[in-house]
Amino acid sequence: MKVDKMRELSEVEIENHVRDLENQIWKLRFQAATGQTAGLGKLRALRRDIARAKTLLREREAEAAHAG
Repeated sequence: MKVDKMRELSEVEIENHVRDLENQIWKLRFQAATGQTAGLGKLRALRRDIARAKTLLREREAEAAHAG
């Protein structure tokens, strides 16, 4: 998901999105361990999406602390 679309989401929605991405990563790792997948580029993309979401949450937290 692009950052522009993530910015439109609430914090709860972003946290749910991160949880879903982490679940997908777990499934991919399990598939890789059992030899069922060869496309691990998806794993890298999921990790980057998680990083984007957590960065956005951190930015919002910093803005809230700075504002009030």
